[in-house]
Amino acid sequence: MDESDSKATGRSVRQASALQRWESHIRSFVELCPQPTNSAAKPDDQGDLINIKVGVKDIIDVQGMPTRNGSATYRDAKPAAEDATVVASLRRAGASIIGKTTTTEFAFTDPTDCCNPYDLTRSPGGSSSGSGAAVAAGIVDMALGTQTAGSLCRPAAYCGVVGLKPTFGVLPTDGVTPLAVSFDTVGIIASSVDIARKSLIIMAGPTHFHSSNEPKRNEFRVARALLPTETVATTETLCAFHDATTAIGNVLDPQSASVKELNIKANVADIVSAHRTVMNAEAAQRHSLLLQSNRVNLLRPNFRAGLEAGTKVSVTELEDARGLLSLAKEEFWLQLTGVDIVLTLAVPDAAPLMDGTTGFQDWLTPWTVFGGPLVCLPWGLDSLGRPRSIMLAATPGQDLQLLAMAKRLEPLAPFLPPPSAPSDNCSA
Repeated sequence: MDESDSKATGRSVRQASALQRWESHIRSFVELCPQPTNSAAKPDDQGDLINIKVGVKDIIDVQGMPTRNGSATYRDAKPAAEDATVVASLRRAGASIIGKTTTTEFAFTDPTDCCNPYDLTRSPGGSSSGSGAAVAAGIVDMALGTQTAGSLCRPAAYCGVVGLKPTFGVLPTDGVTPLAVSFDTVGIIASSVDIARKSLIIMAGPTHFHSSNEPKRNEFRVARALLPTETVATTETLCAFHDATTAIGNVLDPQSASVKELNIKANVADIVSAHRTVMNAEAAQRHSLLLQSNRVNLLRPNFRAGLEAGTKVSVTELEDARGLLSLAKEEFWLQLTGVDIVLTLAVPDAAPLMDGTTGFQDWLTPWTVFGGPLVCLPWGLDSLGRPRSIMLAATPGQDLQLLAMAKRLEPLAPFLPPPSAPSDNCSA
């Protein structure tokens, strides 16, 4: 056995141990594969993800496993006949699918019973709850999630792992249960930027990212900005923001300008409201038959209310909301002319208590509307032992450039110790 095989074996053993130690506490999976496999991999593939263990959010099809969408209404779902396109791509690259991770109902806002590994009284965020928790606990190297408002970046931020929401439309959504097709984006929660980057390139396909997409210079024109809302970040979250500003300054080319302060103008409240109108309407277009079924009372309250609201949106209201979002997106990117990367925050505070929410999303909803790639990076712990996080953003299509900056910034982040499983404490 050579050194690489030995390391892979050791990691696999640690992940199996992590599953045994953690899963009864965090409930990050709804179903495990009987025997995790990459049997769909072809011999002539490069195998860039060999030895990588993957969890798949339970709104994404995995062949032979039911897609229950986190909903009691789909409790009798039959196994999927084939993998979603993104899952098939991962298998061909050698990844092993471990199982289906916990999701809120139809990726909406009703919380699950999944817990944050850093504090079992706190939320992992949602809707990609189990994906964030499983990566943080060391059960998998990477997990697929989705973002329609803030569903991927919040779990990444709250659980202290890397989150990548690619440019809207980069990753195929075949085999993914839709919520709102105007915003639904498949994304990646991972233990490192490198794994996120490899996974993105593999799932996007060989023709999407090529040499012309790679950053050709070391200089990045970086600005920092927070969206203008009434909500203010906590002192400890702002400390992470300021510390990351200094760190970026240390990796920029000495001849480049320092990090620019950017005062963004955007009516966040109007954007969030219009987004919710479109999201509810599109969700109702897809799922409103559930309101007429004999299982309507099995629906969770938030999702049911969203569907009911969506059925009442008129054609004119929907067109007006879409028009507002289109204009807001155009005006936003005009303000970022001459800027390559924006340093910002995904959330104003670390993981909230399990209090009936999936966390704050009003900062992430506009970024999702704007359509560009987002990367969340863990940035140490706060005084309560909760992971802190910072976020990098770029214009649509600049995914690799954004990941290049994230890769350079990653080793400068404050040390983040792994969470300690309750069973570890009991055996001590």
